[in-house]
Amino acid sequence: MFRPAILSGAAAVAVSHNHPSGDPEPSPEDLALTRRLAAAGSLLGIEVLDHIVTGDGTARWVSLKDRGVL
Repeated sequence: MFRPAILSGAAAVAVSHNHPSGDPEPSPEDLALTRRLAAAGSLLGIEVLDHIVTGDGTARWVSLKDRGVL
């Protein structure tokens, strides 16, 4: 996940994925992955700005930054 950011010299990344179920509520695995990505990014000097989980349509999404995970 960080390889393109490293190769392009990025200072930060934003992560996003969708839940095919349509419910954007983050799973425990989403929360754990977000924390691991933030820790890895910190070691690399690349900030993880946010992790957005989308659901059905454009109006259904959750920001893990807004939730205090990042």
